Amino acid sequence: MAVEVQNLVVRYGDAVAVDGLNLSIPAGSSFGLLGPNGAGKSSTIRCIATVQVPSAGTIEVGGHNVATNPAAVRGLLGVVPQGLALYDGLTVAQNLRVFGGLQGLDGAALAGRVAWGLELSQLGGHATKRAGELSGGMKRRLNIACALLHDPKVLIFDEPTTGVDPQSRNHIFDTVRSLHREGRTVIYTTHYMEEVEALCDRVAIVDHGKVVASDTLAALLKRAAPTSFRLRPAVPTSAEEMRQRLDAAGFGGIGLEAEGQSLEAVFLELTGRALRDAS
Repeated sequence: MAVEVQNLVVRYGDAVAVDGLNLSIPAGSSFGLLGPNGAGKSSTIRCIATVQVPSAGTIEVGGHNVATNPAAVRGLLGVVPQGLALYDGLTVAQNLRVFGGLQGLDGAALAGRVAWGLELSQLGGHATKRAGELSGGMKRRLNIACALLHDPKVLIFDEPTTGVDPQSRNHIFDTVRSLHREGRTVIYTTHYMEEVEALCDRVAIVDHGKVVASDTLAALLKRAAPTSFRLRPAVPTSAEEMRQRLDAAGFGGIGLEAEGQSLEAVFLELTGRALRDAS
């Protein structure tokens, strides 16, 4: 397992945020972590990332115990936080160099990873621009690059698409998929169910400090009885013609609604998928 959490407990005074949580994340998976506000997922992520000490329980990342060997765990983890972690007064390239240095990189290795980060974020044309002058989407992409400079094997994305434009969101999706295809383990937290469905092969749902379900995405989707079905005609047809065919086949009581593309798909089709960064 890439991450193994056993009997995790997190208390804030008398309040119990995480209540004996158990979680197993297979190596190489793209793992969605879902839960309503206050469910305990943020506390769990902080404990995995070694920035919070749990009240009880054990956590291992890549076989290393978080409590006894946090340095080894940090070397394996790349954490993209929900809040932007950048130095607004520094340029894009300077931010990459600072974060790379904090992760132990220097010399030619650091220079190479800075170049990689500029390419990953597609901010090479803005390398000398101060981070504080970037758009929200550009900051998000830089934030991701800064978190991954040390080439971590386990990646945590904590709501990475908050406040971004559709092009940047699409770019972040492509980045997550590409990193996963390279064999990295991805842990993705979000409030947007469609993001998990688009990116993750396994999902855990957390509520009241416990995992209430954990399985493959396909298995979890089968738990809910379908409320609608999608018919795809073999040849293009109108809604009215389709309704007549259903009536003739004895399915006259079925509601029929024409389905088009999502608004985001239409937006990207009309405006393009290329990033639109201000110069």
